[in-house]
Amino acid sequence: MRIVVALGGNALLRRGEPMTADNQRANIRIATEQIAKIHPGNELVIAHGNGPQVGLLSLQAAAYTQVSPYPLDVLGAETEGMIGYIIEQELGNLLDFEVPFATLLTQVEVDAKDPAFKNPTKPIGPVYSKAEAEKLAAEKGWAIAPDGDKYRRVVASPRPKRIFEIRPIKWLLEKSSIVICAGGGGIPTMYGEDGKLRGIEAVIDKDLCSSLLASQLEADLLVIATDVNAAFIDYGKPTQKAIAQAHPDEIEKLGFAAGSMGPKVQAACEFARRTGKTAVIGSLSDIEAIVQGHAGTHISTAKPGITYL
Repeated sequence: MRIVVALGGNALLRRGEPMTADNQRANIRIATEQIAKIHPGNELVIAHGNGPQVGLLSLQAAAYTQVSPYPLDVLGAETEGMIGYIIEQELGNLLDFEVPFATLLTQVEVDAKDPAFKNPTKPIGPVYSKAEAEKLAAEKGWAIAPDGDKYRRVVASPRPKRIFEIRPIKWLLEKSSIVICAGGGGIPTMYGEDGKLRGIEAVIDKDLCSSLLASQLEADLLVIATDVNAAFIDYGKPTQKAIAQAHPDEIEKLGFAAGSMGPKVQAACEFARRTGKTAVIGSLSDIEAIVQGHAGTHISTAKPGITYL
């Protein structure tokens, strides 16, 4: 099978952990131990989140005031290289020496007319007092929004339109490479009025980009790995129930929160509708069982309705 595995932020940094290189490597090792188990007989593409890493780079840039901070597209490229390097090394230590790897900086086109640009919602960078945030917003043209009792910069999260490196990814798969790409939803880019491609200040949702990636690669399975073992209704309540299998039309009616499970469910539904194949939402530690069909929430158009564990 050709499998796209989208690693959530918990693959890189567990909640509450200091964001040290050692902690990230230890967590990536847990992810790669699972991925190594599904490598035999399969073609693998790995996507990943980068939110905490971009946030850390933004904090570091804010502390160095002698030059202007690097733009988000450049920070995204930096984190794709860093995270890809660690995944390659940790997974390579578990597989045969002859298995080839490639980490690709992945440019993703977005539409200048995407409505997300009129309503920035994605928080990035450090927190500020209200007065400091308003001053920076006026100076830099930022959009800001409350974050608890503080404020943060917010940017648009437009939908991915095109993955520019899709052909090289296919070529590498044909040569039996494990490909790491589309990190953090890819590097957001847009064509200007002069017809030239350039990076933009935006953040593309990782799961929606992974869904598009899996569709364009004609993947047999999309695995969205997160920190829970399934999609739940009434999550965190005594009445919570895990969803075992669902048709996209049915699971979309449940109204998952935009800030948590919502994008994952949307991404899984889009892949299932585009391809007729299955997307699974489940735990990072269950990847092997997910591929075997024994774990996670399976979303496909093959069966109507919805069933619970």
